[in-house]
This record gives sequence, C-alpha cells and structure tokens, in this order.
Amino acid sequence: MALVTTKQLMLDAQKGGYAIGAFNVENMEMVQAVVAAAEELRSPVIMQTTPSTVKYADLSYFYANVKAAAELANVPVVLHLDHGNSFELAMRALRTGYTSIMIDGSHDSFEQNIAVTKAVVDACHPSQVPVEAELGKVGGKEDDLDGGEGGGYTVPSEAVEFVNATGIDSLAVAIGTAHGVYKGTPKLDVERLSEIREVVSIPLVLHGTSGVPDEAVRECIRRGICKVNYATDLRIAFSDGVKEVLNENPDTIDPKKYNACGRDKVKEYVMGKMEVCGSVGKA
Repeated sequence: MALVTTKQLMLDAQKGGYAIGAFNVENMEMVQAVVAAAEELRSPVIMQTTPSTVKYADLSYFYANVKAAAELANVPVVLHLDHGNSFELAMRALRTGYTSIMIDGSHDSFEQNIAVTKAVVDACHPSQVPVEAELGKVGGKEDDLDGGEGGGYTVPSEAVEFVNATGIDSLAVAIGTAHGVYKGTPKLDVERLSEIREVVSIPLVLHGTSGVPDEAVRECIRRGICKVNYATDLRIAFSDGVKEVLNENPDTIDPKKYNACGRDKVKEYVMGKMEVCGSVGKA
C-alpha cells in the first residue's frame, strides 16, 4: 500500500492504549527488516531518518527505499523525519514525500522553539502532513544529536502553552531518556509523564528508548506514550549480524551474505519491540 501519515495511526494508538514503534533505518536491508517484521506481526510501523543519515545519502534515496517497501507491504508504513534540525530540512523532506515531519527546536529558547515549530506546522498542514516537536531536551549523544549530560525535563505547564501556540500533532517529551548507549539503567520520571498527559491531549512520543528496560517502556505507554523511537539498538543488531558472518568467514566478499545476516538480526529486534509497544495485530 502507499505510504501513510502518522495522524490516524497515533490517534488509534492513543485510544487503544498501545504505541507505534518508530525505527531509524540506515540502509535498504534495515528497511526490508522493519517492514518484514511489521508484516509478520500485522503491526503498523514508522520508519525514520535523522539529519546525519540523510547527509550520508540524500532524502530521496531513503524515500525511494521506504516507498518501494511500503508499496509491496500490506500494513501501514510511515516515513518520518526524525529530529529535523531546521525549517529548510523539514521543507526538503516534505517536498521529497516524507509523510511525517519532526522539527526539533528544543536546543533553542522556548520562544524560538515555538516560532520554528509553528512555521513548520503552517507549511505541512495544508498537505495533511502531521508534525512532531520536542519540548525539554533528551540527553545523550547520537550522530549530530547532542543533549548534553542531562537534558532539561519537559515542564507540564510549558507543554500546554507550546502545544496551543504551535498546533503540533504530537509532542516528544523529556522525562529522563537519552540518545545513544546508556552507561547505566535510565531512571524515568513517569510521574512527570502522567502530569503532562493530564494537561496535553495530543499523542506523546518517547525518544532515546534503545536500552530502556521493556517494562519501563510499557509503563510509559500505560501513562500515555503513543510512539516509541528506537535507533541505536538497530545499528547494534545490524552490525552484530555483519560481524558474525565475517568472523566465521573472513574471506566473504559478497555484501549480500553479511548484510542478510544483519537484516535478520534487525528483524528479530524489531519484532520484539513491536510486542513491547503492544502494536501486534493492530494493522
């Protein structure tokens, strides 16, 4: 089927008490793995790319990959710009055909974040493309994303003002998760999440989820998270598959051999996280 937007998928998830897994993809094999997992489990799915990923290969390459996979699939597939770091990049993604856009102005002042986010919303909504934004700062570092040692947590009262001022469709909240690899077990402020859920009606998003214990993710979903982002662990899974083949057969020269193993590892990981999100059978 054709690519779809996140709008109805996330509203359905919010109503049904589950979340949609959003998986960062870096190459064709990861795209294939994510879609194969979604089809096997009958789950809707979001695939996404970060600014550093689209610097490596242009937006059009990833759009073509995901569009082809979606058209061969019989489950809903979304292509989302993750952590769009400028109005210009958001517009490029919109023109390319991305069906969901995130603008991340969380590193700017509150007022600047509102201004750039509203500009993206005003540009995307006429095309029926939903917009995600972030308030507070998710910590850690991954690619070009640097939240520092500890980001500022989302303030519920500011979240209300931000949502009302921008007209966004979903809000990424900072409650103690971080990008990249955790040095210890993350401690999430789930009470803060509940406070945000009480005053904000739009779907909420959890970033930096690789490495967060599954039960903690389930608790966040029970408290209102409708989209859960995974990135680092997919890279680890794919790389583990490649290393496995090359360690066993160092003379392997056919990329299909080791990329296929990486693809299998990613599919297995994604299926596990779809179970955690509760999206199995929701397509």
